[in-house]
Amino acid sequence: MKSLYGTKVVLALEMSRVEKLEFNKDPTNEEAFMINAGTSIAQIVDQFISTNNLKKHCVLFIGKGNNGGDAYVCGSILLKKGYTVDVIQAFPLEQCSALNQKMGKEFFSHNKSKILNDHLPDKGLIIDGLLGTGFKGKVEEPLATIIDKINSSSLPVISIDIPSGVDGNTGQVATKAVIADLTIFLGMAKTGFFIASGYNHVQKLAYADFGLGKEYIEEANEDFFLLDENALKECLPKIPFTRHKYQAGYVLAFTGSSGMRGAACLSSLSALRTGSGMVRLFVPENLQMHLPLEVVCSDRDQTIFFEEAKRAKVAYLGPGIGRDEKTKEFLQTLLEKIELPCVIDADALFLIGKHDLKIPKNSILTPHRKEMATLLGQETSDLDEKVFFEKCQAYVEKHNAVLVLKGAPTFIFQSEHKPLVIPKGDPGMATAGTGDVLTGIIASFVSQGLFPFHAAVLGATVHGICGEIAAKEKTSYSVIASDLIEKIPEALAYLKV
Repeated sequence: MKSLYGTKVVLALEMSRVEKLEFNKDPTNEEAFMINAGTSIAQIVDQFISTNNLKKHCVLFIGKGNNGGDAYVCGSILLKKGYTVDVIQAFPLEQCSALNQKMGKEFFSHNKSKILNDHLPDKGLIIDGLLGTGFKGKVEEPLATIIDKINSSSLPVISIDIPSGVDGNTGQVATKAVIADLTIFLGMAKTGFFIASGYNHVQKLAYADFGLGKEYIEEANEDFFLLDENALKECLPKIPFTRHKYQAGYVLAFTGSSGMRGAACLSSLSALRTGSGMVRLFVPENLQMHLPLEVVCSDRDQTIFFEEAKRAKVAYLGPGIGRDEKTKEFLQTLLEKIELPCVIDADALFLIGKHDLKIPKNSILTPHRKEMATLLGQETSDLDEKVFFEKCQAYVEKHNAVLVLKGAPTFIFQSEHKPLVIPKGDPGMATAGTGDVLTGIIASFVSQGLFPFHAAVLGATVHGICGEIAAKEKTSYSVIASDLIEKIPEALAYLKV
């Protein structure tokens, strides 16, 4: 199976370092790279316009640096494709970088584009070429006013390499920054996209190859990796035509409690909808008649649980179980004796963190940041991002577990590897029960024979795609957890294409 680790995610400073290595080898490459970048950006813009059925009208927002030069190259290519391309220049051309000036003069030499002042068109889109990944600190005038103009516009916004105003190293926004609908990153993604405030501004990502040599990419010191979605498609479980329900995947679950029936319903249905042949829930007797018809229910009897564990492929523990002493004791027994791979979430994570309970081998932990802080023995998750991630990595090394750190974006940790970023999902997923759905999806993939890491990555990706599909149909305001279960078939079909 191919590696799931795709494009490197590096500090903006690191990207600058490896670019300089290539420029020092051949200074003429800088102009060639700008032409390559602008060409790739134009292709992505053209596809975005077509996909979203937008008018072929773009407004370039140009700053002083080479980011503006990339925008001019893009604009020249779009003109040849029949676009109307207008410009808002933040500074006189003579104050811009040499390549920015050259590409700007080329752009204006053979077209009828207008330089705009205050008025923006009501159709088309904005291309943000104001500030690049080298920016840090506060946005000053006139850029501050221009960024406000972009953010108050109703037009979609595409940022080149990074939304202007975001620090590519820290993700910090000192004053204000462009909020992009799509960020086209050049060569390698930047660490600042995914930490602090960065992801609020970056949102969706697209990759543009500008020609940086493979040896320089390999030379770069990465902080994370982006998921290789094409490789992930190979992880989808194969379905033998003659399989039976136990071959399809048998899942055990310690879930649910009085007042938390939904956690049992959502997690079990998501496991079944993802492909498992059978899910058996160990729940209080008073919940059983209220659970989905498709699941099998048993009382919370340790003897029955371990007898069924001889046939099952995976167990998930924690959604909605509560935190009382009796529950803690039952969970502790399961954790100490179980030999199945486990997906551990919610109340089980809390109890493990508070009582230092054993984590079985081959476990997949699915905390959000506050739950992770509890596992780490911290009172708060408000740690420096670098320190927090280092502690997460140390935790998985200690327990030889897979860690799915839920959020926007989701990070997945495994021992002896850098974290993997899953830039999928929608803010509408920030609602009760979506974590239970994720637990069921991941458990299902383990039950169908995937290794824990592959199941975690595939599960988090499918979960995020479900959220995107649901939000597109219902808007981010109206998504609820059960909507994600309904969209699992569409998400799986998307990955099969």
